[in-house]
Amino acid sequence: MRQLRFRDSDGDVRLGELADDEVTAFPKQASDLDSTATFAREDVETLPPCRPSKVVCVGRNYADHAEEMDSDVPDRPLFFLKPPNAVASDGDDLTLPSGKDRLDYEAEIAVVIGAQASDLDESEAMAHVAGFTCMNDISNRDDQRAEQNWIRGKAFDDSAPLGPVLATPDEVPADARLRCRVNGELRQDATREQFIFSIPELLADITRYVTLEPGDVLSTGTPEGVGRLEDGDRVEIELEGVGTLSNTVTIP
Repeated sequence: MRQLRFRDSDGDVRLGELADDEVTAFPKQASDLDSTATFAREDVETLPPCRPSKVVCVGRNYADHAEEMDSDVPDRPLFFLKPPNAVASDGDDLTLPSGKDRLDYEAEIAVVIGAQASDLDESEAMAHVAGFTCMNDISNRDDQRAEQNWIRGKAFDDSAPLGPVLATPDEVPADARLRCRVNGELRQDATREQFIFSIPELLADITRYVTLEPGDVLSTGTPEGVGRLEDGDRVEIELEGVGTLSNTVTIP
């Protein structure tokens, strides 16, 4: 199932199943079957597919990306955090920091947590996954390179657009292809099979230290091909089984 989170014409935030550009809403209450309805996708406001208390990101989880960044392949996962203010939705116009020389797009496969996860074993990790979505880990390289904690470099507003839907694990193949296009030009093209650290390995490692709550996101790293954003660029991130996350960027 591909689940869309949206706001209807009454202003209510709802969930529904997306198919063929129509969304069939789930009941507003379990006992209220009359509240189901079908909407055209274009008639509703798409929202981020989840409301994370935190987004845990992984650095250098593709060997080719480590090489293009002139960095070593890590011997254990490199984690950093993005807060809720960083989250944006499919279709949003993203306003990025002004006066920066280098703001980069980074297409990523994002894992959405479905059940509280703490100190997981790899064998049980996927049972805590609700599904997958797309993320753009937008990076402010100017400040990222000047600091160690990456608050300015990674945690700024609109730096973690998510969407368009939450796809259950059965919808996303083990070799699912991730692509990024900027203004229609293909910039990144990779699969889950190229991860250095698998999703179970990542979840087992991070939950030794940090409890993940339902709706939290683990973003699994970006492949080779990251590049600079310019004012007005349109970024499209496509994940097989999920769909395409599309945003235009504004750089004041």
